[in-house]
Amino acid sequence: MVIEQLLGFIGLGAVLALAGIGSSYGTTIAGNAAEGALKVRKEGSGNYMVLSAVPATQGIYGFVAFLIMLGKMKADPVGTGLIVFGVGLFVGLVCMLSSIRQGQVCANGIVGISQGHNVFANTLIYAALPEFYAILGLVGAIMVL
Repeated sequence: MVIEQLLGFIGLGAVLALAGIGSSYGTTIAGNAAEGALKVRKEGSGNYMVLSAVPATQGIYGFVAFLIMLGKMKADPVGTGLIVFGVGLFVGLVCMLSSIRQGQVCANGIVGISQGHNVFANTLIYAALPEFYAILGLVGAIMVL
């Protein structure tokens, strides 16, 4: 196996793993806040659930990037290996970090809702900001590949 091909497969694994890890962390950060909020104000459970699910989207972006890169690797594993490695690593990192930070934003919104504040819409807007960078990462991957 050529080193470029090996690095390409590592890039494929990195984008899928890092985006998935970030989504797992982000959703559990918000989910933990939702569990605590349910003890204080049960009628906000629908809002808590929506905000807890928002960080899961970066895992989807990572999976889409993985599928695109997999097609390129199948077509020319040696020629695209280094590109797939770099793109996979950095898109995976962007998705992971934006999902974790998005989970923290959503957790704060959940706490605010449980305290009786009407912050659901504002929290969604604030949560969209880190999401934007994950989308840019995916678009960048599509443009490079």
